[in-house]
Amino acid sequence: MTSLNDKKGKNKFTHQILEKTDKGHIRHLILVETFDGLYTPIGLELPDGDGPFPLVLFATGNGGGGIDWLIDNMENRRYTIDKFLDKGYACGWIRYRAEVELGYNEGGKLVKDIRQGGMMFNRSPLEYEDEIATIEYLKTFHEIDANRIGLLGMSHAGEMILKITSEYNGVCAAVASEPASHEFLALTPDESVRINEETQLRDIESMQMQSVQKVRNRIDIDIANHRVSSINTPIFVMGRDGDELQGIFKLSYDLLKENKKEALWKSYDHALHGFIFPIKENNIYAVEPIQEEAIQDVLSFFEKYFFRQD
Repeated sequence: MTSLNDKKGKNKFTHQILEKTDKGHIRHLILVETFDGLYTPIGLELPDGDGPFPLVLFATGNGGGGIDWLIDNMENRRYTIDKFLDKGYACGWIRYRAEVELGYNEGGKLVKDIRQGGMMFNRSPLEYEDEIATIEYLKTFHEIDANRIGLLGMSHAGEMILKITSEYNGVCAAVASEPASHEFLALTPDESVRINEETQLRDIESMQMQSVQKVRNRIDIDIANHRVSSINTPIFVMGRDGDELQGIFKLSYDLLKENKKEALWKSYDHALHGFIFPIKENNIYAVEPIQEEAIQDVLSFFEKYFFRQD
């Protein structure tokens, strides 16, 4: 067992060493207390040296899965982690509670209060708020540079970056890869979306939103611009050529630029949804040149904002 030291001079948690990686880094499995007192797991790895280190947190998908999911991704989606560790970044995978259908649109801003000495909220925290809690927690450790924290989120986790940065300024820079930001943009789906008869929840797996103009015509532009207007974090939006949601990806970037935000756009020609996180198959990473290019683009983006001279 080992522990990281927080800046108040005491250890809040003892962190389990899962094992040493092939390159000798220690994997820390950490339980983070979220806003309502429940815990969510993260897997953190530190580069060589004493720190404090810049930190980038990886996330993908719409939540759930817990520790087993986390360990699997640390094992089988670690190619990108190793690239960051080699550049001196602390990094790792995070997990969070499951997405709530339209919880962001319908729940309103989280309000915290006290009743009879305990916490009282107007609603349960949502998954993106778990990520904020994780960021704030990791800022307490000596090994982490609290002023140089970045996020790399894919798909729903890319949308979470927009939600996070629209109400939280504690991130230095963020990358939203293939952000499925239909809820953030207040999109009204078309006839390609069906209702699951068993659950009565929307089935958006086949939603066709390749056209930027189609997406623009179907969003509530006032709501979307209001949400974007409060973003102060530089964001790199990554698209994927031919993706059925490419119009959503691109419009997310377009609205950032129209609202005069620091933003970058680039689209990549790759068959895999989630190409930024190569997957190990048969104990081998078969990484294509376009994936190497994308990872280098992300590293360059973070370097620009983490190490720029103010």
